[in-house]
This record gives sequence, structure tokens and C-alpha cells, in this order.
Amino acid sequence: MSTPDRPLKTLGIPPNAWAVNAEMADITRPPLDPRPILLPTPTKTLRLDLAKAAMIVIDMQNDFCHPEGWLASIGVDVTPARAPIGPLKTLLPELRQTQVPILWVNWGNRPDLLNISAGLRHVYNPTGEGVGLADPLPKNGARVLTKDSWAAAVVDELEIKPEDICVDKFRMSGFWDTPLDSILKNLGRTTLFFGGVNIDQCVMATLQDANFLGYDCILLEDCAATTSPEYCLLATLYNVKQCFGFVASSSDLLAALPR
Repeated sequence: MSTPDRPLKTLGIPPNAWAVNAEMADITRPPLDPRPILLPTPTKTLRLDLAKAAMIVIDMQNDFCHPEGWLASIGVDVTPARAPIGPLKTLLPELRQTQVPILWVNWGNRPDLLNISAGLRHVYNPTGEGVGLADPLPKNGARVLTKDSWAAAVVDELEIKPEDICVDKFRMSGFWDTPLDSILKNLGRTTLFFGGVNIDQCVMATLQDANFLGYDCILLEDCAATTSPEYCLLATLYNVKQCFGFVASSSDLLAALPR
């Protein structure tokens, strides 16, 4: 181990970190101290470790949730998409206090859309004549879901803190062609809480991929919503409980957090 004249330096991010000097590389990766809690869900009570948990917030962006954003501009009622704002405003500061990382996973496309296929563009502009990805919004000219545009920004009511982690995504799943999996592995986070919009599209696709990659998935029902018909919401909740993880409420999670 280290000596006074040859201390070991940390290389990497705990818990996925080495300790090194010129003569030694300690690759034991000491684990983080466990912080277990009990969380009730409709199917089972979960015993989980906050030291291995992270919160994934998906697509709480102006284009989906603001009355002057993209969905609203094409006639969609975005009122349901705004429902998670209140619960997330309450939950996220408490998770930060308990050192649970907050990851904002949002559409942030290249302006030239060079990594977006014609088929994907067709989903958002089926006639080719409407306002689709990277097109300017009618009211303010912001480009739809384009990185660094107002359209792609998180709604003002939800504040991204400096310690939070932002990941741009380019598909409905936040894991496809992004560094999300690598970031979570470096952080040693294997239990994921999910919130955001739309619950039956980007939230569900990201949660499914997380399940396929071996993560433990907990959908926070009141922190997620959709502008789709109610049967889409009900099917999503059913499928998460049946196949992909667990469904819980942010109030139950808040009650379980250490004080």
C-alpha cells in the first residue's frame, strides 16, 4: 500500500476508481458505504441501497411541456406533461441531499440531424411539410429539440444544479448512441428511479433498455406523465410492474429517505 513518500493517487471516479503511483496500481475499487432504505411498491417492498441509486429525469423540456413549445404548436394539450413538475421540484432537492445523482436525459439533436434517420424524422413530421426535428418553432424560431436551443431546454420550473449530470439523447431511448450506460457504470449506480415524459414513449424505452442492460428499474408514477391517451399510461404501468421493474410514488420515496 502507500508510503509517506509514495502516496497513492485516486484515478477515476469512486467506486470505479483505482489508486496509483509509479510502482503500484490498486485496482480493488473499494465500495461506497451502503445506505439501505425500504421502499413500498404495489407489488413488493424493496430494500435498496441509495449508494447505488440514481434518478433519471427524461425530456422535461420546453418542446414537450411548455405552452409555446413544439407539441403545443402542433395542437397537443401539454397540460398532462406538466404534471410531473411539482413532484420533481419536491423530490430532486431531497435526493441531492442524500447524494443520489440526478441525470437529465434530454433530446439534444445536432442541428444538421446527420445521426437521425429518415424513418425517425418521419415519426415527427409524417408529411414532410410540418414542423419537425430541427425546424424553427412558429412563435420564437427556436429549433425543435436541437441542442442548446430554447426548445430543447428543461422547463424553467425545474432547475439543473451544477452537480447534476446532463446527457443528450437522439432516440426515444436514452441509452442508444449515448454515454449514459458508461456514466452510470463509473458512478456504480445499478438502481434507477425514472421520471419525465412521455411515460409510454421515451421514459418507457429508456427504462426497458435499462432493464435489458441489467439495471434495477423503479418508475416513479407521479413524476412521469404522457400526452397520449390514458390507455397508453395504463399499459405502461402494467408492463413495468409485470416485466421491467417496479412502480412507486415519490411521496413513498421521500418518506423512506434518511433524515
